[in-house]
This record gives sequence, structure tokens and C-alpha cells, in this order.
Amino acid sequence: MVKRNPFPEEGELVVATVKDVKGFGAFCTLDEYPGKEGFIHIAEVAAGWVKYVRDHVRENQKIVAKVISVDQNRGHVDLSLKRVNDHQRRETISSWKNEQKAEKLLGILGERLKKQPDALLKEFGMKLVDTYGSLYAAFENASVNEDALADDGFNGPWVAPLVELAKENIAAPFVHVKGYVELQSFARDGVSEIRDALAAAEESEYEDVEIAVQYVGAPRYRITVKAPEYKVAEEELRKAAERSVKIIAKKGGVGQFIRGEEA
Repeated sequence: MVKRNPFPEEGELVVATVKDVKGFGAFCTLDEYPGKEGFIHIAEVAAGWVKYVRDHVRENQKIVAKVISVDQNRGHVDLSLKRVNDHQRRETISSWKNEQKAEKLLGILGERLKKQPDALLKEFGMKLVDTYGSLYAAFENASVNEDALADDGFNGPWVAPLVELAKENIAAPFVHVKGYVELQSFARDGVSEIRDALAAAEESEYEDVEIAVQYVGAPRYRITVKAPEYKVAEEELRKAAERSVKIIAKKGGVGQFIRGEEA
């Protein structure tokens, strides 16, 4: 799976393979982060008292775990099984499978363009990940809207073959769009005001639209919208940003919506 960072972030849900089970916990390899391992302490295996770790996990088992701490200097990642619910587990495995499919499609695209997948990643793949959140989301958007890549500033001889490949292999029920808001509050309780503004951004009048906000770096926040249609997603993205900017402005702060790439 294509990842921008070498280590996962705290709070992230990751796919892992159990490598070694001990009496005090389990060691795992992180499938999405080559060469990285994590550890699940017995206290994080399951809710309640755990007598035997092997009653809950076994070697070579594929699991979904939540990252609870990361020490990059020591290369140490602490994981939790008990903090992951069934819905999160299904969604994470589904996303992981989609990314595997996207990487296979990138390989096919490389064959058609007579280039290695690693070369394609350097040329445009990582930029697609930055723009759409994942490689699969890029293929998915291209499948639904053949002008999506061009509209987002992508060009080159690879665009048309990618769109063709996406339409051949992905019948996307949803599309993802992404934008950013920059919010600043000058109040004493500014953190609380920004939190309220971001919570408003995540609201939607549609049941089949999902809006998520992620911290990028002060004062910037990423808004990701998942919707059944590209136009709906774009409209909901705009509305989400406007809601957050409006609330922060009422409190005496300032905000702006940025549709382009992350700076």
C-alpha cells in the first residue's frame, strides 16, 4: 500500500499480520509499512481480563489494530486490538484490499506505458495520493468522472490510459474529493471554537455522504467527502468548508476554503 510516511500516526487503524504470540502480548508486522513492526500488550488484546493471548490471536493471523503510540527513534509502535470495533475492522480491511487492487492496476498501467510501477509513483502516483487521499481513490474518481484528473490539474500522456484502465476495472459506487480550510481564532478558548467549527463541517444532510476532517498543520485542516456522485461530493465539500468558516467568523476569527493541493 502506498504511504507517504514511513511510520503510521497515532490513532491510525492499520492492517497487520501476527508474527509471534507471547504470554505478555503479540508482535506483528505492519502490512502497509514495509519493514515496520508493532506490539500488542496483553492489556490491549481484548476488553476485560485476558488469561491467554492465544485465545484471541494466533501467528499469521491478519488483524486490524489501532496505533496508540509511535516512537520513531526506537522504531517502536504500540497497537491495540480492543479499541477497534467491528465497523472499523470491516472498513479498514476493505480499504486495504482496494489499495492492493490499485497497486495491481498501477502495475498494469506500467506495462501499457512500458514503465516500472516505482517510476510511475515518482512521476505522478504520490501526487495522486496527496490529492485524493489514496491511490485507489484516484482510480475511483477517474472511473466515475473522466475529467476529474484534468480538473485537479493533472496532465500528461499517462492520464488517458489511467482513465481507461479505471473505467475497465472499477465500478465505483462512491467518489472522494478533498479540500482544505484554514481556521484561526484569537479568543482565549480558541481551541474550543475551532473544534466546534470543524464539528459543523462534518455534518451532512445526506445519509450516504460521509465527511471527515483531519488536522494537517496549524492552521490547516483537510476535509474529505465521500459521496455517490462527483457533483454531490464537490457541493458537500464546499458547504462543509463554508460552515466551518462561518462559525469561526462569528466568533471573531478568520477562515478560508482551499480546494487545491496541500501546500
